[in-house]
Amino acid sequence: MAATLSDSVKNLLDSRVFAMIATIQADGRPQVSPVWIKRDGDDLLVSTAEGRQKTVNMQRDPRVSVVVQPAESPYEYAEIRGTAELTTEGGQELIDELSLKYAGKKYADFNPSAGSDGARVVVRIRPERVTGMGMA
Repeated sequence: MAATLSDSVKNLLDSRVFAMIATIQADGRPQVSPVWIKRDGDDLLVSTAEGRQKTVNMQRDPRVSVVVQPAESPYEYAEIRGTAELTTEGGQELIDELSLKYAGKKYADFNPSAGSDGARVVVRIRPERVTGMGMA
């Protein structure tokens, strides 16, 4: 069942907050990565590259958990659990948009080795449950 994001979570996701995405490795252990993130309605969008561990994990098991926490309020956070859908369509556009949001420049200008780490992948996370402290 789909979950909706509160206004406070939406506002946080629209800011330059870093997110932590947890995926499940083949042996069942969690794998966590910091990521740039944006919101599309109630869906979350994350950029990654083909071949990265989180990408491999989500291709095998699309269940993910994302945590966002405002730097100025460390005792508040939101955890968004959901299912990831992956596509390469729009991958370069998303990483450029996120790079402008977080670094103020296109990804190739921010990361000189851009393009050598595999095709860009768009991860769309459809929230199924939102929990947390002070903002969920």
